[in-house]
Formats: sequence, structure tokens, C-alpha cells
Amino acid sequence: GSAAAARPALRACRLPVQAAGPLRFSLPSVQLRGQQTLGSASTPLARHAVRHAWALSEERLVEVEWEDGGHSQYPFTWLRDNCQCPKCFLASAEARTLLLSDVDINIGIDAVEVTDDSKVSIVWPDKHTSVFDAEWLKKRCFSAAARQALQEDLFLNERYYWDSKLRVPTADFEEVLRDDKAALDWLLALRRVGIVYLKGAPTERGQVARLAERIGYLRLTFYGHTWQVQDKHMANNVAYTSEMLNVHTDYPALHFAPGVQFLHCIMQAAEGGESQVVDGFHMAEQLQREDPEAFRMLTSLRVDYTDKGTDYCDFNLQSKTFTINVDAEGRVQKISFNNATRDSILDLPLHQVQPFYRALKAYLDIMDRPQNVFTYRMEPGDFVTFDNWRLLHGRKSYVSRPDMLRHLEGAYLDWDEVMSRLRILRSAVHGNA
Repeated sequence: GSAAAARPALRACRLPVQAAGPLRFSLPSVQLRGQQTLGSASTPLARHAVRHAWALSEERLVEVEWEDGGHSQYPFTWLRDNCQCPKCFLASAEARTLLLSDVDINIGIDAVEVTDDSKVSIVWPDKHTSVFDAEWLKKRCFSAAARQALQEDLFLNERYYWDSKLRVPTADFEEVLRDDKAALDWLLALRRVGIVYLKGAPTERGQVARLAERIGYLRLTFYGHTWQVQDKHMANNVAYTSEMLNVHTDYPALHFAPGVQFLHCIMQAAEGGESQVVDGFHMAEQLQREDPEAFRMLTSLRVDYTDKGTDYCDFNLQSKTFTINVDAEGRVQKISFNNATRDSILDLPLHQVQPFYRALKAYLDIMDRPQNVFTYRMEPGDFVTFDNWRLLHGRKSYVSRPDMLRHLEGAYLDWDEVMSRLRILRSAVHGNA
């Protein structure tokens, strides 16, 4: 779609920097800009009861009236496809066993009734019976508002946008490892804000692996399960030098770039080495507002990336990716930009080359504005955990001494594993699925 069509959806997923009310989640004792705090998002679901249920044969829908007076409608085909009985569903695996090839997608209904325990019972033409729990049905209501609420609950798509005035959410490293509530608050903040500090880690290698085990497992890449950011002779990556690094996302040379990055400061440089981050989603919104044509180009033209060398093993990567990746509703999903590994191959027709450069430069110029860049300095024992699909990160050049050789250990995870652990922790802390 056009940039204009995408704009309302893009704005809809934004939490303003200074919202009128408190955010829906809180990280104890840590405030962001203004008076908002980060906090756990979920509250236990209210119990729902069914008052009536009936079939609308012409529309091929079952309509449910709830005790609170609300109504929901469910298609016949969807109900048959999602029968929860032991013949159609393996409860121990929470997996459907009914084959869609065995479902008549034009199926009718013989009878619908509400059971004494407020469940909806359906008898199909072949006399098979399906019984649906009220809570199960209510959660899967097809209304636009219910669908939006469920998607937000499942994926936490709302983001808290920020600029140079950000106060980074901060937690204690050891507390996150041992306490479910602290770990949940950490992951909620990581999702919503995109960056969280953890303080108090031991100043030795292996801590990024400990933290990853709190979630699930590390993402193995060609640089290893973990990697050491140090000034190295004959560096095979620009990060392994003492030079300035412009803000970038890691690994766009992989078609599926890592979603989350951990960096642990084991030793800091004698001078320099300050870290810098930019909220790429926020900057994409600004670009869309200021230069819709540039936004359109960066969401529709794929850029070539390459990475070659030897580390964990030898590698020769080649990828094509959008600089700004948006979903069908126009919401920004991922930023991909790394000037070092952007290939000299540019698979564009001649007439698009100059407009592409103009668009990319417009986006980078917004990210270079001082009011948009947050700068911080890591000290030994500090962790930074951040969203590699959203944040662009970099650092200033540094000078080391023999007794102060800058050393960060890093690791990657993917958002699927992080969101899995977040949902498990949320259920453990709040007692609801």
C-alpha cells in the first residue's frame, strides 16, 4: 500500500513519549521520560458466562449472547475445524489432529445449546458433537476490538518511542536470573522500550550465556555462540577495531537477522568507547511524516548485504532486505541497516539508484540528529540488552591501555524464544495463560 495508507496503522502502534496516563506495565523503581513507569501488562481474565446461543443458518454463523449482554459470532466452518474433543484434538500437545481435508467447509449445524455449565454444545449433521468452553470462545471472538486486544496480548506490538532524553529501564542481573517477576519486567521492558540495562554481573566471560539460559538458548551464528568485542589484529569485522562505529543493526547479511542482542562489559577502555543507540521505529515514523516518498522507497526496495570471512567456520553470506520492513497494516516490523556490510552490488534499475540514495540519506540524517541519539557508557559488570530489529547501535572510537583493554562479550537470541519465555513468565507470575 501507499505510505499515506500505512500512516494511521503506524501511528496506532506508538505510545507517545509523554502519554496522558500511566503505561500498562511497570519496572519497579525505574522511570522513563515523564512520570510513566514500566510494569507487568497482564491482569487475570474475568470469567465469562453464556446466556444464549443459536445458529444463523443463512449466514452460517453461531451467535452467542453473553451474560453481560454482549454478542459474538462464530463461523460454522471455524467451529468444526476447532472441535476440542479427543477425536479432533490432542489435549496433551494442544494440537489439532482433525485434518482439514476431512472437514466440509460448507458444513451446516443440526443443533446448538448452552449446557448447564455455560458451555456451547453443537451437534453436526454427521451427529459428531463439539463442546466449547465460554472462556475459550470469548478469547477468540471475531470482532475487530477483540482480535486487536488478543493480538496485543500475544505479541505486545505497542512500543514506547524515545529520543535522547530516554531513561533506560534498569534491573539487577542476579535478581533477573533468580526471580520470575524481575525477569518478566525485564522482558516486558525489552519488548516495549527496546533497551534495558542489567547491573551487577560478574566481570568475567560466560555471563551472556547464563542470561540466555534464563530465556532458552543462544542463537549460533558464524561468529560463534558468543563473541568477544575487542581490538583484534587483522579484524574480520569492523566491530573488532578501536574505531568509531556508526549506528547500525547487526547482521542484515542474514535473511533472518538476530532479534535480540546482549552485550556484557568485562573491561572498558581508558578513553572513549561510549555507546550510542537510536530508536529506529521512532525514526521511521519521523521519516514517514517528513518525507513520505523516502519512506515508501525504503519499505519497497531491497538492499543487498554481504559478509565473508572465517570465524566459527568460514562463511560467504549474501542477502536482500528492506531497510524498513512493514507488515500488511503498515506497522514497522524491522530495521535493517549496516553501512559496513551493505554490498557494492545494488540490484536496482538505473533510474532508481539516485532516488534510493536520497531516501537512505534522509533516514540516516534523521538518526544523526543529536536530539534523537541516546549516549551511554558501559562500565565493568554492566549489561545492555536490546532489540536488534528496532535499535541501531554504535560506539565512539576508543583508546585502550595495556591494563585497560576494552572487552565486551556479546550474544544473540531471537524474538521467538524471548516472547516464548515472556509468555511463560507472565503466566507464572499472574496465573493466567
